[in-house]
Amino acid sequence: MIWATSTTYFDSAATANSGFDARNWFSGMESMEWRLPLTIFLVAVGVFVVLYLIIMLSRLYARRHRLTPAQARKVLLRVQVPKFLGKNTESGQAPSAQQIQEAISVTENIFNAIGSLEAKKGLKTWWLGHDDEVGFEVVVKNSIIYFYVSVPKYLQNYLEEQIHAQHPYALIEEIDDYNIFQPTGVALGAYLKYVKDYIYPIRSYKKMEGDPMNSLLNALSKFDTESGGAIQMIFRSADGAWHKRSTKVASLAHQGKKLEDAFAEVNKGPIASFFDWFKKEKKDGEKDTYRLTSKEDEAVKGIEEKTSKAGLDVNIRVVVSAANKSLAEQRLNDLLNAFNLFNIYEYGNGFKAEKPSRLDSLMNKFIFREFDEGYKMLMNIEEMASIFHFPLAFTDAPNIDWLLSKKAPAPLNTPTDGLLLGENEYRGRLTPIHIKPADRRRHMYVIGMTGVGKSVFLEGLAIQDILAGRGVCFIDPHGDAIDTILARTPKERADDVILFDPSDLDRPMSLNLFEFDSTAQRTMAVNELLAIFDKLYDLKSTGGPMFEQYFRNAALLMMEDPESGNTILDLPRILADDDYRQMKLSKAKDEEIKNFWIKQAQKAGGEASLQNIVPYITSKLTTFISNDYMRPIIAQQKSSFNFAEAVNSNKIILVKLSKGLIGSMNADLLGMIVIGKILMAVLSRASIPEDQRTDYYLYIDEFQNFLTDSIEVILSEARKYKLNLIVAHQYIGQLINKGDTRFKDAIFGNVGTKVAFRIGVEDSEFLAKEFAPVFNESDFLNCPKATCYTKLLIDNANPPPFNMKVPYYDKYATANPKIAMAIRELSRLKYGRDRAIIEEEIRQKQLNLDL
Repeated sequence: MIWATSTTYFDSAATANSGFDARNWFSGMESMEWRLPLTIFLVAVGVFVVLYLIIMLSRLYARRHRLTPAQARKVLLRVQVPKFLGKNTESGQAPSAQQIQEAISVTENIFNAIGSLEAKKGLKTWWLGHDDEVGFEVVVKNSIIYFYVSVPKYLQNYLEEQIHAQHPYALIEEIDDYNIFQPTGVALGAYLKYVKDYIYPIRSYKKMEGDPMNSLLNALSKFDTESGGAIQMIFRSADGAWHKRSTKVASLAHQGKKLEDAFAEVNKGPIASFFDWFKKEKKDGEKDTYRLTSKEDEAVKGIEEKTSKAGLDVNIRVVVSAANKSLAEQRLNDLLNAFNLFNIYEYGNGFKAEKPSRLDSLMNKFIFREFDEGYKMLMNIEEMASIFHFPLAFTDAPNIDWLLSKKAPAPLNTPTDGLLLGENEYRGRLTPIHIKPADRRRHMYVIGMTGVGKSVFLEGLAIQDILAGRGVCFIDPHGDAIDTILARTPKERADDVILFDPSDLDRPMSLNLFEFDSTAQRTMAVNELLAIFDKLYDLKSTGGPMFEQYFRNAALLMMEDPESGNTILDLPRILADDDYRQMKLSKAKDEEIKNFWIKQAQKAGGEASLQNIVPYITSKLTTFISNDYMRPIIAQQKSSFNFAEAVNSNKIILVKLSKGLIGSMNADLLGMIVIGKILMAVLSRASIPEDQRTDYYLYIDEFQNFLTDSIEVILSEARKYKLNLIVAHQYIGQLINKGDTRFKDAIFGNVGTKVAFRIGVEDSEFLAKEFAPVFNESDFLNCPKATCYTKLLIDNANPPPFNMKVPYYDKYATANPKIAMAIRELSRLKYGRDRAIIEEEIRQKQLNLDL
């Protein structure tokens, strides 16, 4: 209308004044007035587009390169939690719904720790993107279900602390990224989105009887080794404004509006709200009110409950890989269908799957764990914990990557010096574990199956003692440990080494069973021999009191005059040879011994009776006397070295009892004799002031083979004489003989430091009580190789137990075969004798006695 009026006016003016062309004038004015603004507008738009493109490209470049700084780089953590029995061991019943909910609820605290962080926003966040996004992932690979956490480097410690706060025994390890894809396979994926607006809640674990995650884990457990799958949740703290929207909907519903009307009103845009302002309100008496149904009221409560907790912006991706497309689709659908468990129909929310048109974009974001704003959902921490939590003690889904054995921290007062036992690794911190000399005097007990590292542990301790100049005796029933120790013995201690190797037939050493230094030692030696033969032959069943009576008195009579014969070869002659016995009686001074032989043995039954006794005793001795390995060792009158002198001068006694070479019974006999000799040696220290007694360390591997009364005495009394016992074996049943538990009781009643490697079921039940409440049966059954649980004595007190990794003995010294060979030859020359000479001496002795 305005343009038309102007045209009419100028037409009239042109008619009235033919000298002025108004239309042309206006056209000229139009071209001048309007083209300039249009040009400016187009230039401005062009500049804006160019600037926008520059900004977006630079922003994209910044985002692509923002992951390179250390403070923004994401790390991938593998999380393992320990597995306990899924049933209540006391009642035998499955866990209640309350127990399951309580177990899941702790995960809310982890999500709340992220939700409590200030939501990133502003120009810097818009420009560079978010660097506060955390990922929780459940992954199946090679049919094993793993749990991973991805986190920016600067948040790593914070998140680990939050996880450990709720799962104190969880193992969190930084690892390289996993790969679920096969080179020739097919990969598919999808996003999950809400069916309705985010203010509506999904069905959470508090509305379920069981663990909602079981459906997801069961679906993952069906993947074969050629398939892979992952449920990835990328989330960050949400802007707190979402609470206001949810609260307003609930408020309007409570004020008498239908739920959908309340939702529609909150969702009105600014224009609609502006026009509503002009509408006339009805009078108060004419206002419509609506009464919520029970279902609607429950829905409003759900909205209020959801907004009452911290919220997170979330992406949920489901990705699978399989050998072919059909199988991949089946795997993907199985996982997506498992999420139907969380749906609340009609008055709640649920999930729907959206498969993007560009699969490569989804896979790229999955691999780089990027957040996609187009698939953002807002979930509160209860909903998050329902979908993802670490497996519960009650979880029965198979193939989960459980933490097979727990870890615990070393005590705060762990000694910083002394003998190094190993290292405690706990939450990324390594603590060296030492033991003080005073605490070592309360002895050490080591138990573990074959091949778990206990022999390596003992060898490492002995090598340290040798390097420190201490006195050591190591009894090895296999022989390998002696070779290891010998190869790492420094040349400076070559003169201290006494290598007792019964398998050395060329230069055997001597070990006289009946040798003694005092009257007290004589009685102790006989008692020890009786205990040894009882251990070897079960004398209570095969010999009885008669064997003990005649053996004891024959040995004591023989030892009355050592010069006329005092070896195991001479003992049968006292019983069988009347002339030899009479010669011994003529030299005897002990009236009790003489009375036994004259008034009881000979008078009661005469030689005929003695002839009947002889086989009971000699049959037990012949095994050793006729043995080519044993005869030269036990038939010599004088031992190759004095044990008391060796102990008091810190000698290194290495006893190599290779059962495969000398036989099991021979090895057991010699081992028990050596233990008895060392006990007699330390008991003889009674005459030495206590402050002048030096510590001596006795190592016994497979010590169940050498159990005699000497072990009991060492455990209960040897501490004051500074004999430190370190024993190792395989299972507790080896300490019990026909119901006799005295050795077991002596070990667990007297030993200060206990070290347990992987053990069997029965032992785990027993030791779980010793190591409670930190470790249980499952921990002992699944303890990794070269790792043990330790109950360390510290200043004569036992703090809580902890895990410990045993270092390899090369940590202390490098093997030197040349020095080992030289030390071996030196010991043979010093303490061994030529076999031919020994055999000739034995032959000559027999001839002289016969004459």
